[in-house]
Amino acid sequence: MALRPDKPQSRAQQLAIREAAQKDVLLREVDDALRQDEMKNAARRYGVIAGVGAVLILAGLGGYLWWDGRQQSSAGERAEQFTVALDQVEHGHLDKGEQALAPLSSSPSAGTRAPATMMRAGVALEQKKPAEAARLFAQVAADGAAPQPYRDLATIREVAVNFDSLPPQQVVDRLKPLAVPGNAWLGSAGELLGIAYLKQNRPDLAGPLFASIAREKTAPESLRSRARQMAGLLGVDAIDDVNAASQVGGAPGAAAQ
Repeated sequence: MALRPDKPQSRAQQLAIREAAQKDVLLREVDDALRQDEMKNAARRYGVIAGVGAVLILAGLGGYLWWDGRQQSSAGERAEQFTVALDQVEHGHLDKGEQALAPLSSSPSAGTRAPATMMRAGVALEQKKPAEAARLFAQVAADGAAPQPYRDLATIREVAVNFDSLPPQQVVDRLKPLAVPGNAWLGSAGELLGIAYLKQNRPDLAGPLFASIAREKTAPESLRSRARQMAGLLGVDAIDDVNAASQVGGAPGAAAQ
């Protein structure tokens, strides 16, 4: 159904609208005049104190706006530098990538500093510099301002790099808090911790730990498979569903025959 066109406004309606608009403008002018009078009265009443206070407020606001602008500008610059570094590393230009990452790893922002340092450590490993990589991982792990996931991952990576030279007890002390069921790092930390237990001749601790990793649904399948084999070698059953694990079809009793 077609809509009926609006009727043209009458002369009286047009005048009423114009008059309302004029009143609105007049009210705004009056309101502005009242505000100006109030400011003049306040200035006369409080004199220099009010003037100084206003200047301080304006100066503080200006300083905050300048700081906020600088923060946003700096964040944009850091993101651009990080993109350049990623591009260099992805194309195999490790030296150039390291040069681009170096200033970012000393950034005042922990959100920039931690990933940049982690990437520098990865570059060092690619360059066959394990000591430098371990130093950089340790730097992130000890950074109290860095996000906790970065610190946990850096701890695991540092231990992994230095694993052969670390006393088993030191590995246990550093990784045991991370190798618990429900923790995102159970698989990565737990595998190293299990080997450290074996070095300490503690299969009673290593076996159940490997079984826990094997049952961790979020862990990579390759890691779960290794853990399942290790648990089996240590006499711990890590298979929840025998038929599914052995890929045997048919009735549940078929596998036992």
